[in-house]
Amino acid sequence: MTSPGAVRAVGEAALGWIRDHRADFRLGADALDTAGDVNRTWKPLGELAQVSLSVRRATSAGDPLHDTADDLLRYAWALTGEGACFHDVLRLEPFATYALEVYAAFAAAGLRHAAFEELAATMAGTRGWRLTEQQPNRRLGVLNSERRVGLPQHRSPEQALRATWLGGLPEPWTFETASGYTLTHVVFHLTDWGGDASRVPGDIASYLGLWLPAWLDSCAEDDQWDLLAELLAVAAALPEPPAPALLHGAWSALAAAQDHGGGLPETGPGRHGRAGRRGFADCYHSTLMAAFAAALALGGHDPRRDSEGAPA
Repeated sequence: MTSPGAVRAVGEAALGWIRDHRADFRLGADALDTAGDVNRTWKPLGELAQVSLSVRRATSAGDPLHDTADDLLRYAWALTGEGACFHDVLRLEPFATYALEVYAAFAAAGLRHAAFEELAATMAGTRGWRLTEQQPNRRLGVLNSERRVGLPQHRSPEQALRATWLGGLPEPWTFETASGYTLTHVVFHLTDWGGDASRVPGDIASYLGLWLPAWLDSCAEDDQWDLLAELLAVAAALPEPPAPALLHGAWSALAAAQDHGGGLPETGPGRHGRAGRRGFADCYHSTLMAAFAAALALGGHDPRRDSEGAPA
């Protein structure tokens, strides 16, 4: 059985790598270019903000995980001009939802920009916003972002949920990489990134509790470290996580895949002989997910009270 100390070691090493590479999350000159690649500019910064918030929320002040995450969250906010960049993006692309989705993590942390929210409220009230065509799991994320910012949700989250792969409780053998990432993000949006496990419907919680261990083993066997970390976060976000003994192999594999600095590549050679890549772009997301999963799994476990167990 993986001990809290072993999980903590994975989380602290991962967050240490993120801290050491935080300059790589800076927005480039193309961040306000409508032809720019959002996946290289806003996506990494938004993921840094969200994981920092989730780690801070799951841990106690004075815990190294908490304090490092708090510093990273404030650093990420400063990179946005304390929210001013979001307003610029929305003026340039009024129906692009990514500005709201990234901003929502900061808003949930109490970091807000009044002018952006005023413009976002105007756009979210239009028919064009409500009719934007999106994949069901992405729509669920937009709905959660609206809720976090305080905007009216443009449709029922339950309706969006049941249109997703996970919401339909599919045959477990149909799980593969694309559906795996879809289901993890559905759970993240449902639970507000691990903040409220009670928002997972009972039938979905039971389904995941039954099949997650098998999917984790499959990802570990194929060196799919990024997806493995996301699935471990999902396991920790459930109302009743799988027994720790069922997760031991996955946590051990994840720890073994980390480099000496705490970085975690998205994939390893696995059964397909993939080339190993460990640049920032190949490691930042999986490393963030390792820190995220560890913080949720610890559930606020305080190293100063190891002899007493996790605090209530």
